[in-house]
Amino acid sequence: MTPTTPVQDLATQWSFARKLYPIYFELAREFAIDVKPCGELEAGVETPGKETVEQANQWLEHMDGAIQVHQLRQFLQTSSLVSQEGLTTLLQHFLAKSNKSDAVRDKIDFLLVQYFSQIAPAGLNDAEVDLAYVAQTMETVLGPIELKPPVWLNSLDRVLDAARKCKSLDELLHGGVLEQGRKAKGLAGELFYLPVALAAFTRFGYLMRRAFFRLMLGDLNLILDGLTELEDKGIETLDCRRAQFSAQEPIIRLRMICQSWKVMFQAEYSSGSPLRMLVDLRASVEHALGRGKTSEADAKAKPGSAAKPAAPAQPVAAPKPMATVPVKLPASAGKSPAPAAKAAAAATTARPAAKPAAAPMAKTSKPAPPPADAPEFEVSGSTGWDADSASQPPKKK
Repeated sequence: MTPTTPVQDLATQWSFARKLYPIYFELAREFAIDVKPCGELEAGVETPGKETVEQANQWLEHMDGAIQVHQLRQFLQTSSLVSQEGLTTLLQHFLAKSNKSDAVRDKIDFLLVQYFSQIAPAGLNDAEVDLAYVAQTMETVLGPIELKPPVWLNSLDRVLDAARKCKSLDELLHGGVLEQGRKAKGLAGELFYLPVALAAFTRFGYLMRRAFFRLMLGDLNLILDGLTELEDKGIETLDCRRAQFSAQEPIIRLRMICQSWKVMFQAEYSSGSPLRMLVDLRASVEHALGRGKTSEADAKAKPGSAAKPAAPAQPVAAPKPMATVPVKLPASAGKSPAPAAKAAAAATTARPAAKPAAAPMAKTSKPAPPPADAPEFEVSGSTGWDADSASQPPKKK
């Protein structure tokens, strides 16, 4: 005979459900997830019965399966709804699951890094982020951690070393570094949930994010410097078809796009379409300047050829809005975007206004989301990233 669930357990479950419901409700609205509101949680009953609590838990379980990892990442990076307490509740919710799938593991992995990023102090150097520091900082959610990491966790430091040696975003995305990190997480299996392993993967994810954003900012600055050099040579347009722009893209427009990317890019290490655009735009600029592998090959094939100003540009259509893809940046994610960030975001994609929580979760027209198994480091062209503080960790909300 199944023992009766203690009253305190029911009360705790109901408390968690009430905290999670507004977060999940907005997630459903944001990504047009077809689910009906939970009447039991809508009613806001203070002392529900066992059946009411079970129905609420079923609703949450359904949402857990419906919400993809990339959706959770994007939402937490662009919504002011989730506080530090909300992140803690989400972490406790997923850590308490008895059946932890790969998707649950990835959500926990992201939430841990997100939580640490928010409470880490500004001005923290990479060298200061050792395992002992992370373990102490995460003790609130992970409890006391015995700092005796198993040998297999050493592979994370090797991946971090490889990431620090990367000279460009292209090298990080396509040089196999990210795959090594994902492989280490997958091979951990159930050992991933050892407290010391959770702390180690939190440190790894946080430092990888910082490496990622440093490289991304570096690429953007190199592109802007290259555009200036081309303008000084009298070149007004550029063939950027490889970056999904036009064959005669005005340089002045490319400059505006890069400046808006500095404000808008939020990413979680991915080789998704927007990041490929950035990588390919840098390659296009270097090619026009006679640099890079492609340019060197062309120079050998056609000696004496030089970049010439392109014909006057014809009006071109604005690039398609970048497919939203999640992440937290190392500095200002989660904060209210600066006026410049809001203006840049409004110029490319407008987010729907929030509706009353009691309204039905109607489906809305949105850009196609990335695949459910999209890798980490995804990019979102939505709200504010402070490029000047990209090398700094995020401040607490």
